[in-house]
Amino acid sequence: MNTVNERTALITGASRGLGLALARGLAARRWNLIITARDPERLRLARNELARVTHVAALAGDVTDRVHREALAVLAQGHAGLDAVVNNAGALGPSPQPVLLEYPIEVLAHVFRANVLAPLGIVQALHDQLKPGARVINVTSDAARVAYPGWGGYGATKAALEQLSAVLAVENPELKVYWVDPGDMRTDMHQAAFPGDDISDRPLPDARVPAFITLLESDLPSGRYSATELDPTPAEVA
Repeated sequence: MNTVNERTALITGASRGLGLALARGLAARRWNLIITARDPERLRLARNELARVTHVAALAGDVTDRVHREALAVLAQGHAGLDAVVNNAGALGPSPQPVLLEYPIEVLAHVFRANVLAPLGIVQALHDQLKPGARVINVTSDAARVAYPGWGGYGATKAALEQLSAVLAVENPELKVYWVDPGDMRTDMHQAAFPGDDISDRPLPDARVPAFITLLESDLPSGRYSATELDPTPAEVA
């Protein structure tokens, strides 16, 4: 599709789960999209689907890789800037989640790179391409605030991401910075967190999209938001 629209969003982890659901939601509202994910084939399928609706560019790669982040910045420059960045990509860590005394430190370091350093690296790389008033959304979790047994590693990364987001908002008042807890969802990552459990009672990621669109298209102040509070409509379980 050759139509160039006014608003452009970059979404990481956009080949599945919440990232793909949000990309579909924004495409339907005629946002331009730049999408990225690690799996080239799944990303290609997502791009082909979304390109039927809006202008979309896809670049496979790992957001923990500085070279990949710089390549995304080049793509954004070619789109005349960004109205939104959604840092959705992340790492769960081992499955099942280990208690902290048994958590391999080198593995935890990788989870911190994926969940804390990579989102900051994305914003640093794209800073010059962010339009005034651009939205930055960092996807967090209630594990950042609640001491769930077995979730110390993942929760610590999300707690760090929340503090990073809060300071980023204070330091950059020209931006809208949101850290958003989407709540439980029926995704591959959520299933990996509960191996062997039936998670069919969790809502699909599509149910959380309206809350994210509210943040992207309204003028709410920077801060922490819960998707279920922004859109309290009960989600149907398909």
